[in-house]
Amino acid sequence: MRSTRTSLFPRAKRSSLLSEDFFSSGMEEEVSPFLTPSSRKLGRNLSLKASIFSIFCLLAAFSCSFFPSLDALSQLLLLLTYFLAGIPALIGALEDLSSFQINIDVLMTFAAFLAVLMGKSQEGALLLVLFSISESMEKAISLKAKGAIGALKKLTPETALVIQPNGSLKKTALFHITPGTHIHVQAGEIIPLDGTVISGISQIDLAHLTGERVPILRKVGDTIPAGGKNLEGALSLKVTCTSTDSTLSRLIQLILKAQEAKPQLQRFLDKISSTYALVVILLTFFLAATLPLFFSLPYLGQEGSIYRSLAFMIAASPCALIIAIPMTYLSAVSVCARQGILIKGGTILDACAKCKTLAMDKTGTLTTGELHCLEVSEPFLPIAYGLELSSTHPIARALVTYASQRGITPAVISQFHTVPGYGVQGLYEDQEVFLGSPAWILPKLTPEYKKQMEAQLKEIHERGELVTLLLIGTRCALFRFQDTIRTDVAKTLQALKKKWKMRLVMLTGDNASSARAIAEQIGLSEFHAQLSPQDKLAFIEKESHLMMIGDGINDGPALARAHVGIAMGKLGSRVAIEAADIILLNDNLELLEWLVKKSHQVVRIVKQNVLLAAIPILFATFFALCGWIPLWMAVIVHEGGTVLVSLNALRLLKK
Repeated sequence: MRSTRTSLFPRAKRSSLLSEDFFSSGMEEEVSPFLTPSSRKLGRNLSLKASIFSIFCLLAAFSCSFFPSLDALSQLLLLLTYFLAGIPALIGALEDLSSFQINIDVLMTFAAFLAVLMGKSQEGALLLVLFSISESMEKAISLKAKGAIGALKKLTPETALVIQPNGSLKKTALFHITPGTHIHVQAGEIIPLDGTVISGISQIDLAHLTGERVPILRKVGDTIPAGGKNLEGALSLKVTCTSTDSTLSRLIQLILKAQEAKPQLQRFLDKISSTYALVVILLTFFLAATLPLFFSLPYLGQEGSIYRSLAFMIAASPCALIIAIPMTYLSAVSVCARQGILIKGGTILDACAKCKTLAMDKTGTLTTGELHCLEVSEPFLPIAYGLELSSTHPIARALVTYASQRGITPAVISQFHTVPGYGVQGLYEDQEVFLGSPAWILPKLTPEYKKQMEAQLKEIHERGELVTLLLIGTRCALFRFQDTIRTDVAKTLQALKKKWKMRLVMLTGDNASSARAIAEQIGLSEFHAQLSPQDKLAFIEKESHLMMIGDGINDGPALARAHVGIAMGKLGSRVAIEAADIILLNDNLELLEWLVKKSHQVVRIVKQNVLLAAIPILFATFFALCGWIPLWMAVIVHEGGTVLVSLNALRLLKK
């Protein structure tokens, strides 16, 4: 019997879909979905495995060359070395030449095979092997960075169950599903598309997307991103985005853009590499032809101009300089992604290291946006609990959470109904009760009692707290609430201030009292309250080298204008995420100090790698022309620098 998937997707059609999805992801061939698991495992880092094996072949060939009886074996091993390390390099060089490109790869391949023509086959093999090692190491790091894409791709299924008009379910390919379509998600399944819950209630695991390990409750009216796992009950969703515009697809595109973005120095080196390679090749031929005319040198032999010019060509090849920068940024972007920080390009890390001011939104950034109870009237708590039990208002949720955590039993409320914009009311033991905003409750009090309550409310509002009132007959109870400050945010901000000398500023649209209360709790001395989006943007434009963190739509302009914009990925709006340069996928502000430290480390390692790559070129080329270093030494100095900068860049992979 044929499976449903097979019947839905003919082999050719499904193969076309998979290939389009795979090749658009930027992944390498060895992780292709068309390979079997065993073939995929064998193909992982295949070039690196071949390079390492070629080293052993070269060492064995070199050892056998000391024994005349093993000369045939030595030549065979040397031939195998050229096959493993030389053929891929030769094919790549021919492809470049066919498109009229003369680059560093062509230069190195040309030098290696020219060494063979001069009878220095072991030196040529050494050059190819070391060049192959450096190239495969760069590729391995690139794959490690692109591994985030593969992991994200695995989160989403290829199909979804579409709810038909008659209530039946039909398995449909994601690319056929349009916004507004109703889909069904069973317990234990992955959410295939962004959507809004239209029926059902369940806990959703978003750990793969946000890093948050605690499942979140989703009910009717709530939105769920693609890639989340439905843990409990069945859900019906109204699709809000196509598969190409889902949360998961946007994250994948952001990662691809991050990998493609190049720092200014790297773009400059890429631009001049072809010209540099051509100049080195022409200069090699010129020196080989003219050195004997000015110095008493022969053309041939180890002291000859041809031998010295070839050593000069190898030493002058800037392979280490070319890969020093991309390897560094690829490593940094990769480790940041593993920490839940999505960076839109290595250039952002440079900008981050230059920032001297950190501006922050308040609600949803420094705070979670969730209220918690500060003070309640305990005797009246069961009544308030009973009134707010069915409400979805943030204050109601905070009060219900507070009461349920303390094991309070809600009072039985009859004739319950909501008064839009004011609060709720009902009957408790045949007595009318009201719970809601002070503006609604105060007019119901006697003048003397009202004046007393207004004085208390003024003091509470000056502390930046929220309050709701409960009225039972002539008795009134206060319930105070405050936004929840994120864990360890004060510690993180103080570390940025003391260690990195950053100026800290809070920008909020909230009132001054609330802003002052939060600022005092987290140790901020500078804040600006009651700001519109235009006010925030105006503040950002006056500052230089400023880093801005926000989460809402109103933060979008400021995030886009800031030197570095950081958005909260879990709770942040789509506008903020699109406008920002960096996204904190799990909203963990504790990572800010780590991010700043990593950005400074990246700048240091880039400088170190440029020096490590440039110094051998400057000295080795001079020594090669003077005949002070042999060809094999020029090879080791050149490729040794390449391996050294690669290993130095790998230090950034440490969390």
